[in-house]
Amino acid sequence: MEAFALVLAIPLFGALLLALWGHRNFAPELNAAVSFSTFLASAWLTEGIISDGPLLIWNDLFFIDPLNVFLVALTAFVGFTTSLFSRPYMRIERDHGKMTPNRMRLYHSMYQLFNCMMLVALTSNNVGVLWVAMEAATLTTVLLVSVYRTAASLEAAWKYFILCGVGIAQALLGTILLYLAAERAIGGGDGALLWTHLATAKAQLDPDILSIAFVFLLLGYGTKVGLVPVHNWLPDAHAEGPTPISAVLSGLLLNVALYAVLRCKVLADGALQNGLPGKMMIAFGLLSVVASAFFLSRQKDVKRMFAYSSIEHMGLMTFAFGLGGPIANFAGLLHMTVHSLIKSAIFFAVGHATQQAKTQLMEGIRGLIKVSPTVGWGLMLGALAILGMPPFGVFASEFLILTTAMRDLPWATPFLLLALGVAFAAIFARVQSMVFGETEAKPLKHPPALLPVFVHLGLGLMLGLYIPPYLVNWYQEAARMIGG
Repeated sequence: MEAFALVLAIPLFGALLLALWGHRNFAPELNAAVSFSTFLASAWLTEGIISDGPLLIWNDLFFIDPLNVFLVALTAFVGFTTSLFSRPYMRIERDHGKMTPNRMRLYHSMYQLFNCMMLVALTSNNVGVLWVAMEAATLTTVLLVSVYRTAASLEAAWKYFILCGVGIAQALLGTILLYLAAERAIGGGDGALLWTHLATAKAQLDPDILSIAFVFLLLGYGTKVGLVPVHNWLPDAHAEGPTPISAVLSGLLLNVALYAVLRCKVLADGALQNGLPGKMMIAFGLLSVVASAFFLSRQKDVKRMFAYSSIEHMGLMTFAFGLGGPIANFAGLLHMTVHSLIKSAIFFAVGHATQQAKTQLMEGIRGLIKVSPTVGWGLMLGALAILGMPPFGVFASEFLILTTAMRDLPWATPFLLLALGVAFAAIFARVQSMVFGETEAKPLKHPPALLPVFVHLGLGLMLGLYIPPYLVNWYQEAARMIGG
């Protein structure tokens, strides 16, 4: 219980501290220290759940099990490494005049509050509190996306707010319908909104109400996941906000929204017993993979290109979880892990590359291998990893997803292969030009600190070659909980 209290209290307290001192010279270090403390607390919590099993605390308001504690640890780790990358990056943005002291204060405080809200959403046992936390995370990221106060960033933040506001409203309607079904089965009151109570009584929930509720929940939270056709906010938010925010949006927030969909799928599967929730997820996932792959080939902005790559990979995860079963669920969880690590590493490298070139247009970024070899190799290796080249972990998870699709849904396999091939060609050709293209720029005197990039890439490589036994057991238990 102490570890869990620290997981939520540290980022909340850090947000308050940074609201006061977020403009000071030591604020980036304070932000990193708070994030590191949150990561240590999450590691302590994870160790306790692995050794002692699921935990219900504070009058059943919060529930931690192998499924969400794995995401808590991943969220805290990527939040910490992103705060390390943010230190030099945001200082350069301030030196370039993009950030004022007040904007730095807003950025640092909202960064910690955003992490706190994601952790609340992951650990809440109450579907109503989950919805509130997701809405709070949306509001904090709206402020972070618009922090530059340019016309483009304000437009992107407004689009993000409107589209995700519509999505979260649909999720609220789905939550209300879920409560209506629970009230008929287990009675009203707060207990009708608790995951643990709903999971126990899922077979008794009204299937007609649950089928409608899941449609709204999938569309609502699917907007936050970035599923096509409710994805339009995501490329703009990634392109116009600070690059550290692009990293945590792609690496973390999309996972939290997909986690909410998975919890809802478990309830709907238990009530409907007809496989409809999985079929809907397969349809949205496959559409997202195919559509985003072709959108990739039209992009000129490097951050928008990798934003569409995130849509592609979230679609692939949704497809895997829609297939269900132990192998597909295992593959979806593995893909969620490696995508978070690799995509955030890519955005770290992209952030340094765009600062050096003073543009996000790919035609203006050339010869990174000459200008800064660490940035060039970081971006090149990250691109190869996210495109599924062996022996990186993305290859292992995509191989499992494709082979499961060949067995259970053979007609979908050609579409997946076509989309993955188009995405590979689109990204590889552009990244190769950015890294190895001709340039007259001089090499940087001091190479940027890219430790987070290569730590993430190293972990992504390790998960392709060897998954530690405790992590395998973790994935297997979480996969059994998702079912399908």
